[in-house]
Amino acid sequence: MVKKTCVVLLGILLLGTGLVLGCAGEEGPAQAKDGDTVKVQYTGTLDDGTVFDTSVEREPLEFTLGEGMLIPGFEEAVKGMQVGQSKTVTIPAEEAYGPHRDDLVLVIERNQLPENLDPEVGQQLQMQQTNSGTMVVIVTDVSETTITVDANHPLAGKDLTFEIKLVEIK
Repeated sequence: MVKKTCVVLLGILLLGTGLVLGCAGEEGPAQAKDGDTVKVQYTGTLDDGTVFDTSVEREPLEFTLGEGMLIPGFEEAVKGMQVGQSKTVTIPAEEAYGPHRDDLVLVIERNQLPENLDPEVGQQLQMQQTNSGTMVVIVTDVSETTITVDANHPLAGKDLTFEIKLVEIK
């Protein structure tokens, strides 16, 4: 009887040790990290509550963390999130589209424009750069002799708030 009891106790001890060791090695839910391809639903708003972009009525945004395809602050906000987790984060302009740069606001003489162009405030134009590339500018002012264009991103200089939900980690 004593031998049987010892064997049973030893078996229970070994089983308990195995369970404890098994639990110690398990990880919690996966967290998004550099190199992971993730899918998120998001809504981006300005300080006044204006929605400037959302994925709610379309497919989730899919991207790979660490590739730099999105603004840095957005990628940083997603790192460490778990599937199903939601968060709201405010990204300062410096980590979004950068500050508004006055040197990217240009005044152009109308006689330098193509004859058939009748610019209007808010209109987007493409300008040829000296390095043979093009840049998109927005007309911000029109007078009889000049137009003013802004080559800054429309969200430059603005803090952005995002509601983000991590939908999937691939």
